[in-house]
Amino acid sequence: MKNNNTKLDNQGLGVFQKYLTVWVGLCIIIGILIGKYMPSIPKILSKFEYYKVSIPVAILIWLMIYPMMLKVDFSSVVDVTKKPKGFIVTCVTNWLIKPFTMYLIASFFLKVVFKAFIPENLATEYLAGAVLLGAAPCTAMVFVWSYLTKGDPAYTLVQVAVNDLIILFAFTPIVAILLGVSDVTVPYGTLILSTILFVVIPLTAGYLTRKSVIKNWGIEYFENEFLKKFDNVTIIGLLLTLIIIFSFQGEIILNNPLHIILIAIPLTIQTFLIFGIAYGWARLWKLPHSIAAPAGMIGASNFFELAVAVAISLFGLKSGAALATVVGVLTEVPIMLTLVGIANRTKRWFPKEG
Repeated sequence: MKNNNTKLDNQGLGVFQKYLTVWVGLCIIIGILIGKYMPSIPKILSKFEYYKVSIPVAILIWLMIYPMMLKVDFSSVVDVTKKPKGFIVTCVTNWLIKPFTMYLIASFFLKVVFKAFIPENLATEYLAGAVLLGAAPCTAMVFVWSYLTKGDPAYTLVQVAVNDLIILFAFTPIVAILLGVSDVTVPYGTLILSTILFVVIPLTAGYLTRKSVIKNWGIEYFENEFLKKFDNVTIIGLLLTLIIIFSFQGEIILNNPLHIILIAIPLTIQTFLIFGIAYGWARLWKLPHSIAAPAGMIGASNFFELAVAVAISLFGLKSGAALATVVGVLTEVPIMLTLVGIANRTKRWFPKEG
């Protein structure tokens, strides 16, 4: 029976999911080439920005999130809040561990290991960008990673909502303490707009769609036929998002290859460490895989819109801090897809649900 289920899962992946790493690599290359040889395209797209949030990217992220929001059964959201272990793992890892390990790891590599390659003042700026990433756990994209690991939609939704609330009051003091900066200003416009675009709108649309389809055609049609229509929407949205993001940064990547690699090393180590802490903790607590996977993902990935916006406002568009946050954007998707693969291959480590 187990082999049959595995076979069905593999068949259900489809061509996009099976070869996702290949498509991601192609989209990264296409994006960089567009940024280098057709700079007018990202230049035009960059005009459609509001509170540092790219509207074209926001629309694509919305497409990624909407299919998962369709799966949220609101009656189960209340039940999620009665199981606090997953939230303890998430909150402790994200806010009491992640910012400080990011500071320590980034300081060690940027100021000690790579001292011969990076001037001290620039290393300080890169460290500032890394700290901004470390103090801003992911919100929107965790829906995508959760979807790819078959995470619990209701749990992921509540988890993101809790994380957004914590960001409101914890981000500023953490950044101020670690960087010794007293004039940290959180761009609340960016934070609020991101929450509306990436949570409120797709959640509302998903709820209304789910309610309407079930009312008119029944729950069996909804689960067995309607949801399947959106199987590839999330993946297509992800690939198009990559092309746009990397087209924005194509020139930066080609002009700063060594420093980008050096910055990426501590960010990568930090990402695997945080995922390992949350995922391993969830395993020790015998949490189901559908909660353990998204719990590990939300801390491992970053709220890069917020980090980039704060880096620009504090240190300037051309600063090392801004570049470091951009490197966070560039490395996130390939790393997170690797973690998705690890989570899917280790599902047997967790107790069976149901």
